[in-house]
Amino acid sequence: MKKTMIIIGAGIAGLSTGCYGQMNGYSTEIFELHNLPGGLCTSWKRKGYTFDGCIHWLVGSNKNSSMYKMWEELGVVQGQKFVNHDEFTRIVAKNGKTFILYTNVDQLEKHMKELAPEDTPLIREWCNVIRDLSKVDFPLDIEEYSLGEKIKTIKELWPLIKNFRKYSKTSVESFAERFKNPFMREVIPQIFGLDEFSLIPLLFTLAWMNAENAAFPIGGSLAFAHKIEKKYLELGGTIHYNSPVKKIIVKEHKAIGIGLEDGREFFADYIISAADGHKTIFEMLEGKYVDDKISGYYRDLPIFKPEIQVSIGVNRDLSNEPHSVKIPLTSPIDIGGQKYWNLGFKHYCYDASLSPQGKSVVVALLTSNYDFWSELYKTPEKYTAEKERISSAVIESLEELYPGISVQVEVIDVATPMTYERYTGNWQGSMEGWLPSTKGFGIRMRKDLPGLKNFFMAGQWVEPGGGIPTAALSGRNLMKKLCKKDHTQFIKKG
Repeated sequence: MKKTMIIIGAGIAGLSTGCYGQMNGYSTEIFELHNLPGGLCTSWKRKGYTFDGCIHWLVGSNKNSSMYKMWEELGVVQGQKFVNHDEFTRIVAKNGKTFILYTNVDQLEKHMKELAPEDTPLIREWCNVIRDLSKVDFPLDIEEYSLGEKIKTIKELWPLIKNFRKYSKTSVESFAERFKNPFMREVIPQIFGLDEFSLIPLLFTLAWMNAENAAFPIGGSLAFAHKIEKKYLELGGTIHYNSPVKKIIVKEHKAIGIGLEDGREFFADYIISAADGHKTIFEMLEGKYVDDKISGYYRDLPIFKPEIQVSIGVNRDLSNEPHSVKIPLTSPIDIGGQKYWNLGFKHYCYDASLSPQGKSVVVALLTSNYDFWSELYKTPEKYTAEKERISSAVIESLEELYPGISVQVEVIDVATPMTYERYTGNWQGSMEGWLPSTKGFGIRMRKDLPGLKNFFMAGQWVEPGGGIPTAALSGRNLMKKLCKKDHTQFIKKG
């Protein structure tokens, strides 16, 4: 008789868990609070424009990578077209000087040496690490390898081990301080613009792009999520949309079911939460199954700051412009007492499916303060007025980059931390869980909880730091764990 499984959340981790569960003979049901799959991996339409809210690049887009094999298993890459960018971004200083973060490491090294010849040794070190990491491929199923294959793989992973030891506790800011050139010290921290951000994720991002293994999937994030949803349904799984889970039902310290907000209850052999970690542990389970380590994570570790996404549809073709650029502002944008002196814009003209012909989608992202928006949300008029004020400020800034564009704006949409919280339930509106900081980089929470049987977790709160690929891999890894527990062979295809 098949074992039954309830999965909370139809984000990428939940869909992946469901797919591999179905492949391995479990009878699974997913309960999702929203009416769409994908969770944070989503897009939305406004007046003929599609605003993408998630994927900037997808690790595993190269057919030769192990991660590509996982995407094949989940039905994502079959027939999928990808775009590899020549540039990651451009950063413009107040004096007009521009740093171009090329995705090809040889081109990047040449450009950086032209900008800062006095820093040639450090630039060479930086670029050689990118070259080293470009050769690293993460094995998905190393436990299945023979001893000889494991030894060979460990040798191949040596560049990762070596550089992780050297740079994981180095922040992007502290690395930038090693440059003698003041311009390089100014622009490098702006690449991601996140405090305490570890250097390792930045190096890996550039390495994946150098290896053409981090491309954008044409169609965007929601189309990507729909592909995994389709695979899951074809495998015989069931999704209950508009079904927010209020509690996990526990009997004699064993998870046996879930209770929905509308009062309905459902029961299964296994309960898997691929939902927000904080909500799962401290609300659905009332904080009854934690230890000091888990409590410490949620008390002490930094999370990705919530974001404001300002999405703009413009009646102008920007396809000949750099797709990503950060500019200094003549006047700062003030949001909740935080001043922004620089603002990054990204257009999506490389994906014709996202905007009408001859027109463009432009997106600006600003990190923000959750408490400010949470308080503002209590007064709808003030909340709406603040979104309108931010819209106007961003359009004024966009005008500085593209003169005359303000009169070509056809639609503008503002998503705040409260938007993310409302549609995904993510704690404090965080868009990616734990921040891969020098303090918390590389943490892995246990997939179960102390003292609670038949309950497991998947997703970015237990395997953080890698966005969409890590979320999918988390579901895959969890099913391998459960197959081992149930003494069955893990099956990867179905």
